[in-house]
Amino acid sequence: MAKHHHKKTADMKRKAASFLYTALIAVLLLTIVFIVNQLHTTAKLLDSLHPYAGLVFLFLSFGIILAALYTGSRFFSVPKTPLLPEHENSKEMELYIGWLAEKLPGHPMHPDASKLQKDKRWIRTNLKFLEVDALNITKQIATKNFFVGAFAQNTSYGTTTSLLNNVKVIWNIYTIHNREQHLREFIDLVRTVYACLPLSDFRKEEIPAHIKPIIQSSFSNTLSSLLPGGNLLTPFFLNLFLAGSTNTYLTCLAGIIATHQCQVMTEKDKKEIIQQSMFEASFMLKEIVRECNPILSVTISKAVKNAGMESLDTIQPPSTGGGMAQDIVSHLASSLKQIIRENITTKQNEE
Repeated sequence: MAKHHHKKTADMKRKAASFLYTALIAVLLLTIVFIVNQLHTTAKLLDSLHPYAGLVFLFLSFGIILAALYTGSRFFSVPKTPLLPEHENSKEMELYIGWLAEKLPGHPMHPDASKLQKDKRWIRTNLKFLEVDALNITKQIATKNFFVGAFAQNTSYGTTTSLLNNVKVIWNIYTIHNREQHLREFIDLVRTVYACLPLSDFRKEEIPAHIKPIIQSSFSNTLSSLLPGGNLLTPFFLNLFLAGSTNTYLTCLAGIIATHQCQVMTEKDKKEIIQQSMFEASFMLKEIVRECNPILSVTISKAVKNAGMESLDTIQPPSTGGGMAQDIVSHLASSLKQIIRENITTKQNEE
């Protein structure tokens, strides 16, 4: 039954691909006919003004079209990549090192940045410097995504901003590892990184490994010291921290996977990318959360206090004609305002 279903699916894919290619060729043919017809009509019109005007126009038009096709082919072309060596001592290693030497820009901090003959040692040193830059880029944008996830979770703005930031991380890492940028090569890198992220290919056994660092960072000692026990706002704070940590972890993971993909030198390295990236992303997440948690906590606390004071100010003071319930609410509001003001004054004195 499963084989029969797979055969039907494959047959449907072949039919869909055949239709799409045929339709694309038909559209391309009609476009060429339309362009040629329009050029011919315009050339005849110009011939009536000057005997050689139409001919010049045709030569100029075909020159522009050929230039557009050439630049377009260069823009969408994929550079030739040598076979990835199986291990360090493979015979393909020398060819791959030569290709990397031409592809990689020399890092300005490299002690032999101007060296012409670039061997394996030069490549590895250069990659170490580029890796530091890539991790700094990842950490900087992942920090932004912490606050995007915390404040704009479950909103179209938050989702779009997080996605664009993730693409920005991958693009910046791609550009620092390539002298020349190619659109299709970058798209392939994005697809590879996405395929390595959790839930892209759902496997429930992998989820706990990704959730563990998020939970550990969200319920860290730093966070527990920021949330006083018995505070009614604790669930609200935890929700913000969890959302921010999740967003940050995914950005860290995307950036680190992209870095390893750009720096892969053997098939062995390629197989270890996901596990190594998860390990490094969990450490980067802890660093970012340790820096961001106090900022988020203070920001939210001040906002809650200000909102509470403004809300309490809207309650009318007790009046002679009011009922007992109104008097109780008014006295309670007055007491709460006094407590909040005292807390704010105490903290300001401590600072």
